[in-house]
Amino acid sequence: MKSDRWIEEQAHQGMIEPFANACPKGVVSYGLSSYGYDMRVADEFKVFTNVFSTVVDPKGFPEESFVDLKGASCIIPPNSFALARSFEYFRIPRDILCLVIGKSTYARAGIIVNVTPLEPEWEGFVTIEISNTTPLPVKVYANEGIAQVVFVGSDDLCRVSYRDKKGKYQNQTGIWLPKVE
Repeated sequence: MKSDRWIEEQAHQGMIEPFANACPKGVVSYGLSSYGYDMRVADEFKVFTNVFSTVVDPKGFPEESFVDLKGASCIIPPNSFALARSFEYFRIPRDILCLVIGKSTYARAGIIVNVTPLEPEWEGFVTIEISNTTPLPVKVYANEGIAQVVFVGSDDLCRVSYRDKKGKYQNQTGIWLPKVE
């Protein structure tokens, strides 16, 4: 794992933009942590709606299955989910693998953030899947912490990076739906 000093050095070289060392009181925490970085969720959300009784198909997810929202918070319906994007833009070095893991503050409220890998040389805004496991609506706050990014380093460079294989989610600029190429 990489330390806070290493993360801060890399962030100042463009690995995380914008970068926050710390956050104000009264918000779900974000910024630099001991061995990771607590990323924020932006103010853009795609909330799943079952109004059309759609089958969830990762090979062909219909755009009309989501309601687009932009705002200071998002209410996720009971037993449903939303897609969002990170506030920060990430550029992962070739010798690093990252794991995005949900924050315990939201987990204690029944929110699960899907564990997501950020592969070596992946770049973009992270598309975040936020599941509400409760029978009640749950509020998620924009521009506050949503997940921790843990940086795992290697002594060697990988043979084939995400950029090398021209990964389908490279350079994400917004909330991207699942796709199969």
